[in-house]
Formats: sequence, C-alpha cells, structure tokens
Amino acid sequence: MKVKRFLLSALLASSSVSSVFGEPDQRTFEFTYVAELDVPEGSGRVQMWLPYPGNDDYQDVRLVSIKSPVPTKLYQEYTYRNSMLFLSTPAADIDTLRVEMTFRVTRREHAESDFVELEDPDGWIESSASRWLRPDRLVPLDDSMREQAELVTEGKTTVVEKAKAIFDYTIDNVESAESCTDFHAVFIGFARAAGIPAKFQIGFPIPTAGNGGEIAGYHCWGEFYVPGFGWVPVDTSEARMNPDKRDYFFGAHDAHRIQFTVGRDITLNPKQSVQPLNYFIYPYAEIDGKPARDVRRQFFYKDLDPVAE
Repeated sequence: MKVKRFLLSALLASSSVSSVFGEPDQRTFEFTYVAELDVPEGSGRVQMWLPYPGNDDYQDVRLVSIKSPVPTKLYQEYTYRNSMLFLSTPAADIDTLRVEMTFRVTRREHAESDFVELEDPDGWIESSASRWLRPDRLVPLDDSMREQAELVTEGKTTVVEKAKAIFDYTIDNVESAESCTDFHAVFIGFARAAGIPAKFQIGFPIPTAGNGGEIAGYHCWGEFYVPGFGWVPVDTSEARMNPDKRDYFFGAHDAHRIQFTVGRDITLNPKQSVQPLNYFIYPYAEIDGKPARDVRRQFFYKDLDPVAE
C-alpha cells in the first residue's frame, strides 16, 4: 500500500505572507486589526465577534486602543480559553459598523533543542495534552488516517522520530499553494493518528521586508507533545516555503508573528447561531441571527523601538 498525497482543499483558505527570516530573535511592533460591515436597511440586530490576542510565554500583548461606535465587551470561549471582543447593537442605530483594535506586541522566538523523550512513570500524556489527541471536524481520525500515519512512521520508535517523519512527509507531499492550514491539518492529523498530541495555532505573519504596512492574511503553525519534555513548535508551511530553514522549523517558531487563537471547531462566546467555526482568526458577524456576508477586514503592522513606551 502506498502513502497517499494529500490535498485538503475542503478547508477554508486564505493567502498568507511568506518571508525570508533572519535576526532578531525578538520583535516589538504595533498591530492593528480592522473589521467593517455595512448594515442593510431594515435589519434588527447586529452582532460581531473579533479574535483578541493574549499573553503567553512567547508574546506580550498590550492593548493600545479600541475604536468602535458601540460598546464592546471581552469574553473567553470555553474549550480553549481563546479571548474575543464582542459587540451587539440595534441595526437602526448604525449604517456601517467599523471596529479597530490596536495592540503593542513583543514577540519572542520559541526555539527548542534536545527535545528528547524522557521517562514518565505517571503516564506520558499530561491531562492538558490529552485534548489534542481528539479529531476535529475537518481533520478526522478514521481508519484510513491511522493506516497512512502508520506507513509514514514505519520503522520509527520514538515520538520525536515519528513527528519528524510526519513533518518531512507533510512538506514533501501536501499539494497546496493556497493555504497553510492544509499543511498543518496533515501534520496534526497524522500526529494524532500516531498517538502524538498536536495542537493548531493561528495568527498573522509579520513581514521582515520593511518596517510597516498591510498584511494580506493569516498564518498558522502547530506544536506536538514530547513525553517528559513538553510542547515542541513546528511550522510546516514555512519550512516548505523556506527550504534552507527546514530543520529550523522542526522545533522553532520565529519572532515574526503574532498569535491570536488556538484550536479548531470554535464555539464563540456568546454562542453563534451556526455550527462551530473551522478556526477563528477573521471577524465573524451575524445580522438578525444569520451569518453576515462581506465582513471586510484589514490588518496592519508597524515596527517599534522595543524600549520605547
């Protein structure tokens, strides 16, 4: 049986900005997220949700401003604890709903080395990692996926060896020129099928050419779990676009990015009227309880002096 080549065109797609990476290993910038929606005459109520970036070990985020014609409120969803800005208003009060969020961000490189598998007498998968063994709606764990994962990892004995085999297979075999989600869906799906917890993360790339401007669209990346060590970063799509950094991106995320949310199949808070979102990076809006079309979005960055306040 031959290993199949995967094209996951069923996943939602968007362009992403690619870069030739270099120094530094830390970057400070201003990031602006804009969402805009024209409200049809005669509508009753408009609701909008925007993903809201948080702090973690690799990024510090400080809100600079929120510009909105109506009051906003910050919520968290219950599965992954992603934050989101929510607003709701009578449609009669507004013709165009435009929301602009600006953040000051310091992003640090996440690079791991010597991520060897260690003894763990209490069981190698932490409870916090077990969620990342379950399937997503568009990344199923069926018999076919498990068979393919077994073929890809044939002869590999450790988690790291299996993850590297899946990483290499994904880069060499995914037939996609449009969406970085395709690459990470394959990597994450195969990893989970092989019994390796793997998580999906999404945000925006920050170009290295120039020091400010508009960003075309999102970027996504992932992590896999090594027993006794913890989470290891990977970026299969950047490794594909930058072959000279292929080894680097098996174990690293560079500083040229901002993360907004993790996970897939997102149920918003307050809950949206439709099924969970495949992922949550672009603004989502509803008019009278139905998904709004033509929600416009723009994203901008500007490099800052890291010591300036």
